[in-house]
Amino acid sequence: METERKLPVVIVSGLHADARNEVVDRLLRQVPHSVALHHDLSTAMNGTVHRTVRDVTGELSHGEARLVNDCACCALREDLLPELARLAADGVTRLAVLDLWDSVEPKAMAEVIAAHGAAQAEVTGVVAAVDPALVLPCLVNGDDLAEAGLAAAPSDQRTVGDTWARQLEYSSVVALVRSDDADDADRALIRQLHPTARRIAADSEELPVLALAGFDVEAAGAGTHPACALLPQEAEEAGVSTLVWRRYRPFHPERLYDALEDLSCAAARSRGRFWLADRPDTLLSWDAAGGALCVENTGPWLASLPDAAWDMVPPFRRAAAALDWHPEHGDCCQHLVFVSPGLDRDGLVALLDSCLLTDDEHDAGRAAWRDLPAAFDSLLDPVH
Repeated sequence: METERKLPVVIVSGLHADARNEVVDRLLRQVPHSVALHHDLSTAMNGTVHRTVRDVTGELSHGEARLVNDCACCALREDLLPELARLAADGVTRLAVLDLWDSVEPKAMAEVIAAHGAAQAEVTGVVAAVDPALVLPCLVNGDDLAEAGLAAAPSDQRTVGDTWARQLEYSSVVALVRSDDADDADRALIRQLHPTARRIAADSEELPVLALAGFDVEAAGAGTHPACALLPQEAEEAGVSTLVWRRYRPFHPERLYDALEDLSCAAARSRGRFWLADRPDTLLSWDAAGGALCVENTGPWLASLPDAAWDMVPPFRRAAAALDWHPEHGDCCQHLVFVSPGLDRDGLVALLDSCLLTDDEHDAGRAAWRDLPAAFDSLLDPVH
């Protein structure tokens, strides 16, 4: 019995709209019977989303969807999945290129397709379309998306820098358009931000091959999750540095809080996981770009869980914990990565080290740690 054909889906994302258009057009030209779906969220602030479907010859159809619960992802899901099902069943379409609007992040869309559209369609690649000359300007831009006219919904509070960073870091392929304004430092920055991605020229004949090579949505999600993220390694090239700072001693909450402004501005991009002495069971995520820092509670460290609970923990998480395991603290650790041109490595390491518990504070034990000033309550436990 012949199984139903699944429609391959390639997701193309990025804030660089011209670069994205070039990549999408290239895929449409190189893959026969391919179509591109684009949801224009420029009217999302007014509660609507405009959808167009086109192929290499031009527009095939268009329509409009209402914003659902002030949620752009919900609106895209409600409109996208039926379209993919229709294309998968038409017997003609061989590839759907999901051309994401500027600030839409590919992770959410890939997971929607995997969870709700897997019977009809499957994601085979996620491509970040990049103009290398615009990488640093985007990354250091701390403006809210709303200020830049790029908000995906009225409640969208993301910034330009962190949105662009996540678009890049989730991708399996980085397609670079040609730019006379880009230099070696721009390309080194891209390589260090996402060293495991396949990098390719946007006009390369290999683009469709890489875009259709296959994509593991579960592994990609784990690779960007703070608890088990595949963080970059130490690097130095063309004046761009990656500093990997790892320690097992916890942070003193007040000293770290006082240093947050300097630390968040120390690099164009920084991310990772960390722990505070007054919250020793809590895995905290660090995500900064453009001087804007987001710190979040991402659940317990595995060391704080009973043995019986480990069977419910995904394999990716258990593997990451095993790599970080310490005989005294388990998987509790500081693992932060800073990527930037002109990085002051020595100054940054000294500042981070100064925020750790001293020998006397550490030796006082966990009961004493919990009495330290709860400086992060305003960030982690906001009052609504």
